[in-house]
Amino acid sequence: MAAAGAEAAAAAAVEEEEEEEKRLPEGDPESGGDSEDGGDSDSSGDGEDEEKENEAEIQRLEEQLSINAFDYNCHLDLIKLLRQEGELVKLRRARQKMSELFPLTEEIWLDWLKDEIKMASESSEREKVYELFERAVKDYICPEIWLEYAQYSIGGIGQEGGIEKVRSIFERALTAVGLHVTKGTALWEAYREFENAILETAQPAPGSVPLPEQQQMLCSQLEKIHALFRRQLGIPLLDMEASYAEYEEWSEEPIPETIIKNYKKALQQLEKCKPYEEALLSAETPKLAEYQAYIDFEMKAGDPARIQLIYERALAENCLVPDLWARYNQYLDRQLKVKELVLSAHDRAVRNCPWTVGLWIRYLLAMERHKVDHCAISEIFEKALNAGFIQATDYVEIWQAYLDYLRRRVDFTQDSSKELEELRSAFARAVEYLKQEVEERFSESGDPSCTIMQNWARVEARLCNNMQKARELWDNIMTKGNAKYANMWLEYYNLERAHGDTQHCRKALHRAVQCTSDYPEHVCEVLLTLERIEGTLEDWDAAVQKTENRLARVNEQRAKAAEKEAALAKLEEEKAEQRKQSRAEKKASKKAKKTRTGDKRKAEDDDEGEWGQEEEEQPSKRHKGDGDGLLAEEEMEVETGLFGRSGPERPDHPPNQKEKASTSRKDIPKVLHDSSKDNVTVFVSNLSYNMADPEAKLKELFESCGEVAEIRPVFSNKGTFRGYCYVEFKEEKSALQALGLDRKVVEGRPMFVSPCVDKNKNPDFKVFRYSTTLEKHKLFISGLPFSCTKEELEDVCKAHGNVKDIRLVTNRAGKPKGLAYVEYENEAQASQAVLKMDGLTVKEHVIKVAISNPPLRKLPDKPEAGRASQFAAPRQAYGARGKGRTQLSMMPRALQRQNHPVTKAENGMVQNSPATSSEPPEEPKKMSNADFARMLLKK
Repeated sequence: MAAAGAEAAAAAAVEEEEEEEKRLPEGDPESGGDSEDGGDSDSSGDGEDEEKENEAEIQRLEEQLSINAFDYNCHLDLIKLLRQEGELVKLRRARQKMSELFPLTEEIWLDWLKDEIKMASESSEREKVYELFERAVKDYICPEIWLEYAQYSIGGIGQEGGIEKVRSIFERALTAVGLHVTKGTALWEAYREFENAILETAQPAPGSVPLPEQQQMLCSQLEKIHALFRRQLGIPLLDMEASYAEYEEWSEEPIPETIIKNYKKALQQLEKCKPYEEALLSAETPKLAEYQAYIDFEMKAGDPARIQLIYERALAENCLVPDLWARYNQYLDRQLKVKELVLSAHDRAVRNCPWTVGLWIRYLLAMERHKVDHCAISEIFEKALNAGFIQATDYVEIWQAYLDYLRRRVDFTQDSSKELEELRSAFARAVEYLKQEVEERFSESGDPSCTIMQNWARVEARLCNNMQKARELWDNIMTKGNAKYANMWLEYYNLERAHGDTQHCRKALHRAVQCTSDYPEHVCEVLLTLERIEGTLEDWDAAVQKTENRLARVNEQRAKAAEKEAALAKLEEEKAEQRKQSRAEKKASKKAKKTRTGDKRKAEDDDEGEWGQEEEEQPSKRHKGDGDGLLAEEEMEVETGLFGRSGPERPDHPPNQKEKASTSRKDIPKVLHDSSKDNVTVFVSNLSYNMADPEAKLKELFESCGEVAEIRPVFSNKGTFRGYCYVEFKEEKSALQALGLDRKVVEGRPMFVSPCVDKNKNPDFKVFRYSTTLEKHKLFISGLPFSCTKEELEDVCKAHGNVKDIRLVTNRAGKPKGLAYVEYENEAQASQAVLKMDGLTVKEHVIKVAISNPPLRKLPDKPEAGRASQFAAPRQAYGARGKGRTQLSMMPRALQRQNHPVTKAENGMVQNSPATSSEPPEEPKKMSNADFARMLLKK
């Protein structure tokens, strides 16, 4: 009786509160009332126009969703407009459709719940709100939603069992988020306030003596509140000192020692958690690294409830990270193994990241592990097929996982069963699906070696004893371009050997000898081994004859191929030699012309005693090279010494500022790089040759990275800047920070900044700051107009997701190449952008958009031992950024002169005279380093 009275009193109090909340003033937009009796006609007209525009926009969004139901932003826009217009029926339908496709965020759920709560007045409508709350708390672990759920349930305590229902919801909320360090306290306090309200209603009237039943109820209620305080004080929560003080004030008895001990232990644990909580508060979204550190900390502690909670907190902010879902599901599968919890997490994972095939496979395995009904598993598999994977191989993997599940259902002791027929039909459907659906979309089936058909054949041969079906399948496999591979024939041979007969083994090997093109020797050896063990003399003779004939043909084909390759290599070598000879002849002719010009000017100086007007000297093309070797500097010194330094000074013609700088740089002593300082030095290249003061310019650029010890720009012997330099810092961390300036545009050219590494000691060292592997969150865009800027491209791309970075690809001169890389926050946004942007027209250019997956860089072939090595063509090794436009020769020009006289041909090209000798030219004698030095000194 007392309990019923308390329940009724609490219900009456709650009803009064609800009535107060429903009394909205007239004109409140939420109540639907008019703001004023007489409105302005102009404002009314504007409102009608806006309403028509909103209706048109709603219709457009609905049509767009009918075309692409997975457009997340379109769902959000539609819900916002419908809520603004007050279209409650359409709004409810739109939210329902979105919730079926995507887990909804905390904000969307709270808006939806508040709207439904306002409209729920009858008990039947309240039940629908309860159902909606149940759906909301399953999407993510959100303390605010649980708190709203518990507070809403208090309004129903007037119904039968209302108080117990509220307590049940509070207990579930504490189980879900009661351990939340920063937000759990609010739930504990709300629960205690509810129990205190029940206690107040159970108090007897002043001056009256409570009945035994009332006294028992009071004691029971007091114990409930004591228990809540004790449970809360044993959990590390923020502001738990205030909760402890409140308990001391509320309790009429001293706090037991065990509670104090648990409280102090929780305080110590809170101190350990505080650094991780503070890191989360100060970090920027998505805080993935901070959450991962927190997860690792909790994993070491080993409390399953706390581990689950921190995973859920991380996923609420990183719901589109497949790896995080995979780690969480793996923990649940291996540690907790609670069916409802495990399957719920797997379901949320595939709804958040439907493009990740690994999550679907884990889901199917978890359902099988927990003995879920076959129809439900098949339904999830069908959803996976419609998830829109981005690779053909993903469909092969999901089909293989489903076929493995169907195979485990079959009882192969029976000759025929429903499960076996279902397995066979699934195998046939998988083959057809890959051939039709997948190949049409990706231009490949994703299964070139027919692994699914191979597994089907194994099942038929080993488990069903149906070797005839297995042979038919293998015959189909070989007709799909696999007959030329030895491993495919040997796979079939092993199956035939284990479950077939010798005759079919022999027949398979004879066909393999005839068809195999990659490793025929291996197949021939297997055939001879078979006949040696089981064959007759006639079988042996036939096998020997067949293998000998086949290997003879193979060797003949290989010899022809080697000859062809050698001829091509020789032709390439001759072309390279011709190009080299032509360049040498041009340089020799140009050098001779410069020598005659220098002699002529010298004679004029002797006759007239003065200099003529000299044209401005153009920088030589050889400055484009990056090399700064000693021989190259000596070569330049020989060349410029012909007239660049031999003429007298010009006193009558004052030099300009550029000439003064050039003249002053000639006197700068050459500074050799100290390799012991590589760790504090960066190499800067691709700079403009016309940079007026490289040292001052670069010091200004690199001072932001740290204290610069020295800048060593490299100049030619003419005094002109060669476009590269060494920048030495005081500290190693400054050099590492300077690498971040790589490809910064300086005077219209991208500046290359790379570590200072001795290529002689590290010939394989290469610097490339960007990934060369598949990146599912990054797009590669081609066909862009050269005039397209980074800002213009960002305007196009940001409509499909949050753009983290855009890189326009340029050449060494900083000119655009019409290519770009666009990085999104996650794979889902990138996949959506590919669908929307591929084939889009930008400034009358049709662009192509794909997931970034650069092809493997072709490396120089390593010559194999034996016969193949003699046909290997020589290959040129280049630096970290490939072959430059020019390559400085490291050989002095004096050694590049031709041994034979030259004549000028009719077309102006310098060629070898055919009349010099009928005998072939002698091969130049190899020279030692001492010979090189003597020749240079003579020159």
